[in-house]
Amino acid sequence: MDWFERYFEFDAHGTDMKTEVLAGLTTFMTMAYILFVNPAILSDAMGKEAFNSLVAVTALAAGISTILMGLYAKKPFALAPGMGLNAYFAYSVVIGMGYDWRVALAAVFVEGLIFIVLSVTKVRSAIIHAIPISQKYAVGAGIGLFLTLIGLNDVGLLTAKVVAPEGSELIIDGQINLIGTLKLTGLNASALATKPMLLFFFGLALAMILISLRIKGSLLISIIVTSIIGWLTGAAPWPDHLFSTPDISYTFLKMDLQGLLNVGAIGVIFAFFMVDFFDTLGTVTGLSAKAGFLTKDGKIPDAEKVLLTDAIGTTLGAVLGTSTVTTYIESAAGIEEGGRTGMTALVTGFLFLAVGLFIAPLAGAIPAFATAPALVIVGYYMLSSLKEINFTDHTEAIPAFLVLVTIPYTYSIADGIGAGFISYTILKAANGRWKEVHPLMYVLTAVFVAYFAYLAGVF
Repeated sequence: MDWFERYFEFDAHGTDMKTEVLAGLTTFMTMAYILFVNPAILSDAMGKEAFNSLVAVTALAAGISTILMGLYAKKPFALAPGMGLNAYFAYSVVIGMGYDWRVALAAVFVEGLIFIVLSVTKVRSAIIHAIPISQKYAVGAGIGLFLTLIGLNDVGLLTAKVVAPEGSELIIDGQINLIGTLKLTGLNASALATKPMLLFFFGLALAMILISLRIKGSLLISIIVTSIIGWLTGAAPWPDHLFSTPDISYTFLKMDLQGLLNVGAIGVIFAFFMVDFFDTLGTVTGLSAKAGFLTKDGKIPDAEKVLLTDAIGTTLGAVLGTSTVTTYIESAAGIEEGGRTGMTALVTGFLFLAVGLFIAPLAGAIPAFATAPALVIVGYYMLSSLKEINFTDHTEAIPAFLVLVTIPYTYSIADGIGAGFISYTILKAANGRWKEVHPLMYVLTAVFVAYFAYLAGVF
C-alpha cells in the first residue's frame, strides 16, 4: 500500500487510497456500457458470430490500455474503444464503403502506428495548430448526431430508404447495412405501440432522469434495468447463462494489411487518424482542466505520455480486433469523485478485466432497445461541444455547420471532415482572410479534394 502511495504521489495530489479506489469504481460504472454497446455496433460489420469475441476484446483493450495509462502516464484517465469511431468503422468503412472488416482493422492498426510516431515527435504540434478549433468541435458534434441516428434506427423508430449506386450491392436486414445513400422518409409510426419501442422510450426516459439527478453510471443502469424489464415481459429472450470463458480467436490478429494497398484505403486511414487525434486532444485537455492539471500557460504536464498511451491503446486494440481505442470523457466522473492519480485508472482497468472478460452471454442477451438509448444520450453529450463555436463569424460557423450535417446525412465521418476543411479554406480565402488558414490546412484541403475526386471516379 505504501508503494502505491509513493509511486502515485498521493500527498502531492492531496488524495488517498480510499478516494482513488472509489473514483476508479465510479469511472468504471460510468463507462461500462461500452461492454454492451461496442460489440453491438461492431458485430453489425463483422457478423453476429463475432459478438462474444468482441465483448472480451472490448474488455481487454479497455483494461490493458487504462492500466497502462495509470502506470505510465499516472493520470486518472480511462480508455476504451471510442464511440463514434466504432460507428465510423462499422457503418461507414465496412458497410458503407464496402471494405472487409479485416482491412478496416488494418487501417486502425496503421493509424495507431502513425499516432505513436507523431506522439514522440514535434509533427504532432504542427498538426494541432493547423486545424481550426471550430472544426475540432464540429466533428465531435457531428459524430454525436451520427450516433443518435444509429440509435433511433436500431429500434426502428425511423423509416428509411436507400439509393444504391449502379452496380453496387444493397443489403437491408433491419439495420442500415448498405452501400449507397441513406434517405430518411420520416417517423415509423407503426412501430410506436410495439413492446420494444415502448421499452426504448422507457430506457431513454430513465437515462435522462438519472443523468439530470447526476446519478453515477446512469447509462449502465438504464441498459440493465430496461433489459431486465424486456426479459420479464417477453420482449427479448433471457440469457442462456451469465458467464463464459473469454475467447478472442474470431478477431485476434485478423488484420488484412495487404488489403490496405488499395489506394482508397488511404482516405480511411486518414479519417481514422483525424477523428481519433483531435477527439483525444480535446478529451485530454478537458479532463486535465477538470482535474486541475493545466499549467498557467495552458499546457498539460506529461501530455506526450498521455497521447502515447492512447496511441498504443489504438494499436493494441486493432491487434485484438476492435476499432480505435481512445481516452474517455467519462473519466470526468471519477475526477469529480476526487481521483487525481494513476491509481484511479489502475482500478478502472482491473475492473474491466475482472468483469468484462467473462460476461459475453449476458452482453449478447442485451436487446437493441436497451442499448439504443445510450447511443442517443452519448449523442447529446457530444453535441455540447457546439457551444465553443463562434457563430457570429460566418467563416467559422458555416464550415462547422456543414460538418455537423454532412456526417449524419451521408453516414460518413470522413465526408464530414472533408466538407468542413474544404469550405473553411474557401470561405477564408474568399473573404481575404487567407492568412488565417494554416499552410498545412491548404495541404489537407487538397488531399480531401483529391479524395472526393477519387470517390467520384474522376481518376
